[in-house]
Amino acid sequence: MSLDVDQIVDRRRLRRKLTFWRVVGVLAVVAAVAVGSYVAVGRTVLASSPHVARVVIGGIIRNDRDRVKMLEEIGRSNARAVIVSIDSPGGTVTGAEQLYDALRQLAAKKPVVAVVEGMAASGGYIAAIGSDHIVSRRNAMVGSIGVIFQFPNVTDLLGKIGVTVEDIKSSPLKAAPNGYQPTSPEARAAINSLVVDSYGWFKGLVSERRKLSDARLAEVSDGRVFTGHQGLALQLVDELGDERTARAWLAREKGVPENLRVRTWKSESMGSEFGWLRGAAGALASALGFDTVAGILSQATQAAFEKAQLDGLLALWQAPAQN
Repeated sequence: MSLDVDQIVDRRRLRRKLTFWRVVGVLAVVAAVAVGSYVAVGRTVLASSPHVARVVIGGIIRNDRDRVKMLEEIGRSNARAVIVSIDSPGGTVTGAEQLYDALRQLAAKKPVVAVVEGMAASGGYIAAIGSDHIVSRRNAMVGSIGVIFQFPNVTDLLGKIGVTVEDIKSSPLKAAPNGYQPTSPEARAAINSLVVDSYGWFKGLVSERRKLSDARLAEVSDGRVFTGHQGLALQLVDELGDERTARAWLAREKGVPENLRVRTWKSESMGSEFGWLRGAAGALASALGFDTVAGILSQATQAAFEKAQLDGLLALWQAPAQN
């Protein structure tokens, strides 16, 4: 009899748990629909009323179709002008190219001014020159005009532990360099030709957009970063200041009222194809009461995934290694 009572109690507990999680699931779906509807309505209101659009470019720049779509929507919106707030060390060459092209298409429809908040280096500077006017904080970093191709070579390490990686290739330069064998002069020359080609494209953009002489272009395109103050003298930026400076320029040169409201536009993506994983892990840690762990997890996985997804040619500033 006692066993039957225990079984009945256990079944009731299980039934209550199932009911609870079903209710949670339904509420989650309802919340998701409500948030989606709210975002859609908010986006419509944002686009229809006169305002100055703010677009934030931060972190590593890579290909982002959602961001391009957002910039196209801004072009069709009732925004009077666009402020591009930049704090980025760069990213992939193709990602920077995509962003630059999207900004130039937007600039054909709206006045676009870039504000360098902390850094507009390498691919971040490519984004900056996609604007009509560049404002930089005095001690922000700009420049790093150059391209890099990096790959690890573990040949010596594998030799020490007795591991040999063999391959059968259709031609000597197929999948070269691979990091498992010494890089041949032919492979190095092939990769160098890619770097030189993209570097020439980068310098051409800078020369065209900043109206630099050959001597000045050579001076600023050796890969160094400059402060905003230095960049002003080198014609890399137009003014020192912040977003208020950008608003004053828009009012002065483009007739955009300074009292017009600034609204930040955000793309639909979460930042990377791994965004759902970071969100789920962070949410789980937070739900369990580990808010600090959730924050650390989010930051650590963001940095790891950003590094993992960067391959090929990079327009990315890196601080010199300390000996």
